[in-house]
Amino acid sequence: MSQTSIALQPGNTPFPARLLGWIKSLQYPLLGIAGLLALWWFGGWLIANDPDTEAFAAFAPAPTFDALVYLVSSGSLWQTIGSSLYRILTGLIWGVGIGVPVGVLIGYFSRAMQVSNVPFQFLRMISPLAWMPIAVLAFETWDAAIIFLIVMASVWPIIFSTAHGVKRIDPNWFKVARNLGASGPQMLKRIIMPAIMMDVMAGIRLAVGVAWVVLVPAEYLGVTSGLGYAINDARDTLEYDTLAAVVIVIGVIGYGLDWICAQLLQRFNWHVE
Repeated sequence: MSQTSIALQPGNTPFPARLLGWIKSLQYPLLGIAGLLALWWFGGWLIANDPDTEAFAAFAPAPTFDALVYLVSSGSLWQTIGSSLYRILTGLIWGVGIGVPVGVLIGYFSRAMQVSNVPFQFLRMISPLAWMPIAVLAFETWDAAIIFLIVMASVWPIIFSTAHGVKRIDPNWFKVARNLGASGPQMLKRIIMPAIMMDVMAGIRLAVGVAWVVLVPAEYLGVTSGLGYAINDARDTLEYDTLAAVVIVIGVIGYGLDWICAQLLQRFNWHVE
């Protein structure tokens, strides 16, 4: 094989070419971000030049990014982020621990689906925040109440995505496994779980989005930490630049969590070569 043909192979692409390709892949996302910043700047300009709204001029990009730099450099932001991540990750762990087994159960047994479908659909349509008074009464700590609300937000996408994945499994796979003498646990380990992992990850991705949205208003409860508390505190003290900075942090972290889920979803996608 000649040196020219070796250089043309994907794994031997020259670094400048790879760098150029990476830059080109970012052009449209950067264009979208630039458009969003321009719209934000224009909105801030309108607010600052209107006598009725000029008190909220700190929502503009420049004061917001100044406040964001201060929050990061002072270190006060990291504990806030840590508290919120602890709550959402704990809630998601419980949501997965409940949602996946229940989803497998109702997906595999048709009678279980027939019995549970109406109650589950009824409970799914209740806003997780509607459980807030019950959560406050039922749990001793505010953290536990918030985690419960996150579980109520995240468990339903996981249940129904998992059940959908089980329903899509080819019945012949189960017949072959039974003919080969597979037991129930072996069938679960060797057939069901590998086949539904993409559906489970899709449900978890949806659950993360819903739970992250619910987290902020849930942290308006009596806690003294977290991103929701930081927004509430900034509103009460009229620090609108800090409020907007925390909103940016919420968006960045939410995007990062969704990106991680997307990578895991791609990892378990059997159709990706």
